[in-house]
Amino acid sequence: MTNKVVIIGSLNIDTIQMIERMPQQGETIAVQNQASTFGGKGANQAVAAARQGADVTFIGAVGDDERGRAFKQLLDDEGISTKYIFTKKQPTGSATIMLENDGHNTIMVYGGANMALSVADIQQAKEAIAEADVVVAQLEVPTDVVAEGFAIARQHTALTILNPAPITSHLDDTIILNTDLIIPNETEAAALAGTEPTTAPEKLPALVDQLKSRGLHNTIITLGGDGVFYNVNNQHNQLPIFKVKAVDTTAAGDTFIGTVAANISTKMTDLDMIVTRSCFASSLTVSRSGAIVSIPNKQEVDAGLANQAKVMTRG
Repeated sequence: MTNKVVIIGSLNIDTIQMIERMPQQGETIAVQNQASTFGGKGANQAVAAARQGADVTFIGAVGDDERGRAFKQLLDDEGISTKYIFTKKQPTGSATIMLENDGHNTIMVYGGANMALSVADIQQAKEAIAEADVVVAQLEVPTDVVAEGFAIARQHTALTILNPAPITSHLDDTIILNTDLIIPNETEAAALAGTEPTTAPEKLPALVDQLKSRGLHNTIITLGGDGVFYNVNNQHNQLPIFKVKAVDTTAAGDTFIGTVAANISTKMTDLDMIVTRSCFASSLTVSRSGAIVSIPNKQEVDAGLANQAKVMTRG
């Protein structure tokens, strides 16, 4: 089955600055190299879902500028519907990504047109949301937009997935009420739970219980090198990642989320299979440089998982 996926999210032009390490306060360091590319959490997740075979519609905003026009063309080329990408007076969003030699990144985002996306825009896209199997949102667009989109999705029985990034300690009550599944990393999960970040297996059930007490009942937490922990429909497990040489972690989490959205059912079953597939897709992204350009397609993931199965059988 091909999921119909709606992404409500951000479109950013990324400027990637390659550096040896992060500077200390007051310190000046040399940038080793610099590149510009298409990104934004919404765009990354949409491309990941589309490349995994989903039928994807994007709801977002760009500026009336060359960057915005190029972005819409890129998504069109990926087979993603851009009917509900609205043009705003503000410039297309942008992000500065400081990429260290070890593959870790630090990101600064300018919202631009993303923050001009409105509830009225969501209402115009109501038909697409109503027909969706899965609706995904992040927090790089206004929260009232996410709340409205999720409320419409819930009315029409679509599965809603929230990626609570950028990090926040508070979510709108309407968003919580209408979120079926939340996918944070360990830092984002801890912020929402009001605790310290942890990847320790013995502490994760208590962290999930804290999120449940706040109304977030189904959770998948990405833990970087320590894998993925999920508690969904009162079933839980922790699965490892696929070890690769990290080149650039920029779109790793977005690839994971987009792959989940493309494959998950509204009943959220077969989580081990879905998480494993999403982890493998993410591992391929990490092993390459860039954001959207690094996201794998379905054929690559299928072939890689088949090869992994052969290796395990021989072992």
